[in-house]
Parts: sequence; structure tokens; C-alpha cells
Amino acid sequence: MSDLLSEGFIRIANAKRVVVKIGTSTLTYANGKLNLRRIESLVRVLSDIKNSGKEVLLVTSGAIGVGAAHLGLTERPRDMGGKQAAAAVGQCELMYIYDKHFSEYGHVTAQVLLTRDVIDDKNRKNNVINTIQRLLEYGAVPIVNENDTVSFEEIEFGDNDSLSAVVAVLSGADALIILTDIDGVYTADPRTNPDAKFIPLVEKIDDDLRKAASGAGSSRGTGGMITKLHAAEIASAQGISTVILNGSDPSRLYDLFEGKPVGTLII
Repeated sequence: MSDLLSEGFIRIANAKRVVVKIGTSTLTYANGKLNLRRIESLVRVLSDIKNSGKEVLLVTSGAIGVGAAHLGLTERPRDMGGKQAAAAVGQCELMYIYDKHFSEYGHVTAQVLLTRDVIDDKNRKNNVINTIQRLLEYGAVPIVNENDTVSFEEIEFGDNDSLSAVVAVLSGADALIILTDIDGVYTADPRTNPDAKFIPLVEKIDDDLRKAASGAGSSRGTGGMITKLHAAEIASAQGISTVILNGSDPSRLYDLFEGKPVGTLII
């Protein structure tokens, strides 16, 4: 393992404040219903990491997908009204489940819903920063999602990968961890190209890497690897390292915070 890679993962392990983002494809089964076992495992691991002294913020996707499944829809709505309605239903179920499981481990959750226009306005942006800071001071776990119920094209982030990077910057996080459905960054999509090679360390995001990551994400999510690279660019511009990690086994976060090389590190 190169010195740069080793040093990078040690910095991640020593991070005091971390943002963890989990996507819809990791949170749900193929039918759109919540993967309760995975959520329980994620919350248990995050609670334990928080117990170790770290401050944890969770950026979660899934409201629209969960809402669509809860409403009995056979697929994710494509029209804005349908998305907003599904999000209104799904957000309730998501927060109920998160709050239930975090409370079992003695942690208080707080819901934070954002749209891009809030971040673009200086005063409202400062309010968000102050609220997040105070929540962390109080020991709460801020759970952040895009406010899909009221968002539309002009004010939406478009994907929660970008949102997670914005939250990392606003909160002054030391690290951004993006949990997804593959092991990290590859030279091509490993789900369709058997010759795709895993990339453990990214020092620079260039056009070749963007091209390799340009495939579509799953049918249940909104982005693919390209949106995760974009999020890493936003974070790295503020000196925040990003790790893209397979979220199917949340216990791998333990390895990460012990300094072990898991996933792709983007510095």
C-alpha cells in the first residue's frame, strides 16, 4: 500500500466529524421496500461510531422510492407531482424508522430537509449552518435529505451525492463517506464490464475517470458513480477527503475508521 493511500486512510480514521451518505439502492430491496436489516445494521454501527467520540451526520436518500412502495406503485413516479407526493409519504416512514433505531442506542435524531435555494441565500445558509452546529453540540444525529415534497427543478440539488458534499462543507466535516452498491471507483462499470479494474486511490478526477463513471445508476436511485465523483470534487475543494464504499455491509465502516483501506479514497 502506498504511503499516500495509507496516510489518507489514517486521516479518515482520525476524523472527528463525518458525513455518511446512503443511497436508495443500498437502503431498499429491488422492489423498492426498505431493507430493514441493513438499516438496523447501519444505525447500530453509526451509533457505536458516535459512542467512540465522533460526530456523525447522516445524509439519506430513499424518500421517493420508499413512498412509492408504500403507496403500492409499481415504479418510481416520473412526474414532479408524483415524486413530491411519494416523498411526502416516504419521508415519514424513513424518519420513523431511523428515530426508532437510533433511540434504541440512546441517540436523538433531528430531521433537516434542504433545497438548493436555501443554500444559495446567505442568511438562510447561515441558519442551516447554525442549526447543524447546535444539533451536534447537543449530541443529536442530524439526518439530512433533500426536501423533495416542495422542490422542483430550479431549486433541487438533483441528487443526494451532491447534497452530502454540500452538507460536509456546511458542517465543517473532516470526511465524507458515500455508501453505494459497488465497492468503489472502477475503470468501467463492473456490473457490465468484467475487465473493469478497481481504483483504490484517486488523486485527481479527470475526463477519463468521468467517462468511466458515466454509466447510469440503479433504477431505484437518481445518480450513478458520476454524481459521487462530482460530490468528491465539491468536498475536496474544501480540503475534505471522500471515501466511496460498498454499503451492503455497514460494519465495513469499522474497518474504515480503524485506518484500513476499504473502498476508494479520493483526496
